[in-house]
Parts: sequence; structure tokens; C-alpha cells
Amino acid sequence: MLSVPLALGGAASHAFAADEPVRIGMVTTLSTKAGYLGADVRDGFMLAIKQGGGALGGVPVELLVEDDDRDPGKGREIADRFIERDGVRIMTGIIFSNVGLAVMPKVVKDGVIYVSPNSGPSQMAGKGCHPYHFNVAWQNDNLHEAMGQYATDAGLEKVFILAPNYPAGKDALAGFKRFYDGEPVGETYTQLGQSDYAAEIAAIRDADPDGVFFFLPGGMGINFMKQFHQSGLGESVQLIGSAFSADHKLLNAVGEAAEGMLNSAQWSPDLDNPVNHAFVEAYMAEYDAVPTIYSQQGYDAALAIGAALEATGGDLSDLDAFAAALKTAEFESPRGPFKFGVNNFPVQNIYLRKAVMQADGTLRNEVQGTIFTDQVDAYAAECSME
Repeated sequence: MLSVPLALGGAASHAFAADEPVRIGMVTTLSTKAGYLGADVRDGFMLAIKQGGGALGGVPVELLVEDDDRDPGKGREIADRFIERDGVRIMTGIIFSNVGLAVMPKVVKDGVIYVSPNSGPSQMAGKGCHPYHFNVAWQNDNLHEAMGQYATDAGLEKVFILAPNYPAGKDALAGFKRFYDGEPVGETYTQLGQSDYAAEIAAIRDADPDGVFFFLPGGMGINFMKQFHQSGLGESVQLIGSAFSADHKLLNAVGEAAEGMLNSAQWSPDLDNPVNHAFVEAYMAEYDAVPTIYSQQGYDAALAIGAALEATGGDLSDLDAFAAALKTAEFESPRGPFKFGVNNFPVQNIYLRKAVMQADGTLRNEVQGTIFTDQVDAYAAECSME
């Protein structure tokens, strides 16, 4: 376990004591080929703490970080240990929804606040919503819904769709189809962690689409885009996806094969607002790297928690009061307008981005326009909270 005691004072069992740091447990993916996703969430979160002088909302905090290895069972073990051994009352960090569904429902049932910086399964957004569960990133369907709307608006009549066979993959394709005004000419689920896409590319060739929508985060997306380019299909078929498969680290790992890819995101490094300019500058100064969406989501998770800590004076003895403060938390997000909806998921804008080759030979996403304004997820109406 990595403990990051960025605040003054020692650890203690009573996290709400004013003279002791509030412990925050972060279960995230730091290993496997997708390990950089969790590392970026961690780094964004830590940047906010460092900017606060070891505190969030003026309240000293201690961040406890452990790697779930993208394993649901291990994630649950870590969460239990954080709660039972370390007295953690606030948790965050999970990347993959299969891990999230093994951890988040039990955590909130056990009386712990969970603030997701990424995983947003539909099961937690609708009937399974909970006053202690929050998400600062998205509901899994959101970015894919936006690309379904884009494909419709762009007149793509024959689209082939694919995603891994796990909760977020199913949400991805459901979201795309919800806003795509057409019938996909092909639909397939791949294995989670798959590296060879020869069979899928052959199926795409046979379907003769004018567009391919894919959700393949991390190394899966790198392998698919390279193989898709090598097949020659990229010359006649528009590749579209979401930010999950198109952050600048992925794009540059793929290289020129990713140039021109269109994707959706709730944030981009080039969004033109003062808060975002300051965030990107600070992140690059701290880590010598351009932030990814995961970095930004980790940063916003920390800011949201900080706003609630400030409102409650860091007192976690009444978690209902803390959850209420978090629900109405006001903070300046680099993405621009943000608020929690009825189900504690974001209400936000979704942008269209394009992978553009820069003068220095690197690829960067550039915002092309806004697809949705103040988007509310499709499951909020099923949530019984007010």
C-alpha cells in the first residue's frame, strides 16, 4: 500500500477529529497494460492535495493508495481492509466497472462515501443509486451516446460497433445505439484484455461499413487501432470512439494510424477557460506530462471531496450531512459547467474531439464542437433519490 501523508499530524482511528488528517482510500488499477489509467487518476487527485498544502477544502488529508490489479476480488479485499483496519470513511479511485460493481455497492452499504473518478455503471445510476455514491466523471453510456448522436448527424448509415464483454462495454454499445438513428451493420463483444483483433477486422471488412465505433480502453485500443490501420480499412472507413480509447497517451502509442480519429469527451486539454488553463499548466509543471481525462477526473474527485470537507469542517461523524454537502458541492472544474444530478452523476457538456498531428510530430485532441449541453444520463429517471 502506498500511503501519501500529505498533511500534518499522525494517523488515527477517528477520521473526523479536527487535529488529525482525514483518511481517503484509493483503490485503483496501477498494474496491467491499463495501469496508467489509475496512475493518472492518482496523480490528478494528488495535485489537488498538493495545491491545498496537504489539505482539501482546508482540511488535512492522508491518501491511502492500493493497486487492484483490475481484479474485482482484490478490489473488494482492499476496500474491506481500508474500512476495517484504517477507518476510512471516504473512498475513490476505481477504473473498471467490473471492479466497481464488486466494491461500490458494498462500500456504501457499509456506511462509506464513494466518489468515483471513472467507473460509472448503469446499475449504480438507476434503481441502484445510493445517497453515498457519487461520480464526477460520467455514467458509462454518456460519451458513447454522444458518438451515436454524432454518427447520426454526420450521416453514417452503416456503422460497425464493438466493445469488450464486461459491464462498461455493454453500457458503451447500449449508449451508442440509444442515439444512433440506424441499425448497426455489425456488433460484437471482444474479450477484456484482448490483443489480437484479426477476426473482428475480418468481420468489419465483410460488413463494408462507412464507420466503426469502438470502445477499447488502454492497451486494447492501441492494438486495435494499429491492426485496423494495417488492414487498410482506415482509408475508407471513419474510426470513431470516445475519450476512453483516445487520450493522447493512447494516440501517440498508436502513432499516425490514429490521426483523424473522432471521439467524445467531457473535457479536453485545449478547452478554452481560465480554470482549465491553470490546471493543465500546473499538471505539466508537476508531472512533466499533458494531463489525460483520467488526470482531470482524479483532480475533480479531490475538488468535490474538498468542497464537502470545507462545508462540514472535516467532520465525518455525520455522513448524511457530508453526503448532502457533497451533493451541492460547488467547485471550479477544468471541464466548465458541472453539477450532480438527482442520482449523483454529472450533468455536463460533451464535446467532439479530433486527433490532430502537431508540428512536433505528436498527436493531440482538438475540440471540434459541442455534441450535448447539460446532458443527463439515461438512468437518472429510475433513481428514487430527490
